[in-house]
Amino acid sequence: MLRRTLLALTLALSVAAAGCGKDKDEAAAPIKVAAAADLAVAFEEVGKEFEKKTGKKVTFSFGSTGLMSKQILEGAPFDVFAAANVSFVDEVVGAGQCDRSTQELYARGRVVVWSKKGAPAPKDLADLADPRFKKIAIANPEHAPYGRAAKEAMSAAKVWETLDREKRLVFGENVQQTLQFAQTGNADVAIVALSLATTSDGEWKLIDESLHKPLDQAIVVCGDGVRAERAKEFTSFVNSPEGREIMTKYGFLLPGEKTAASE
Repeated sequence: MLRRTLLALTLALSVAAAGCGKDKDEAAAPIKVAAAADLAVAFEEVGKEFEKKTGKKVTFSFGSTGLMSKQILEGAPFDVFAAANVSFVDEVVGAGQCDRSTQELYARGRVVVWSKKGAPAPKDLADLADPRFKKIAIANPEHAPYGRAAKEAMSAAKVWETLDREKRLVFGENVQQTLQFAQTGNADVAIVALSLATTSDGEWKLIDESLHKPLDQAIVVCGDGVRAERAKEFTSFVNSPEGREIMTKYGFLLPGEKTAASE
């Protein structure tokens, strides 16, 4: 009887020790962030400042918001999801993968038409109907919010329906690849995020935001336990005064915020 009791106690202590060890490992592990491709430059700087302030490391996976949300729905172990459209955050929250109480907006995205310096630049969106713009790059509207906004704006400007889309449209997997198509000459112009345009060597023109549905961009913490607590520190930092200073520099503005890049 005594032996059985001692064995049970030893087992309980081993389980407790394993649990403590797991918590310690998770507390030391980098915070894993799945983020929309338009955040690539801004979040790298945010991550460095966050690590400098807290000592906690952050790793980023950038890509199409739609594909990122699919990975999270399938169980990918991300601690934070920063989407280019709030609807995708609503989807992962609704599926129980992320915590609704941590969900908040970090920007209302702006869309631009980008071209290389010295290359023909459109006067406005309607100008893209001109045959001199042989190839126009946009992110795939099936899963990329900025691609969807590009399609909506082109439709509102009466361009989408008049184009020979099979010959003249080039679809990027995400908004970052879309910009690369124009940078490398595989497209004459690209419709991309303001945040990427401001950090690239080219010419760009803001698209009137009334031509597309609002690009409300949201961030949320996923999972639970120790990792979720650490992830909350990062999401809080994004909308802190230090975080907002970096985000607005790259054109990630909340309603009411303004910077030179947005004018």
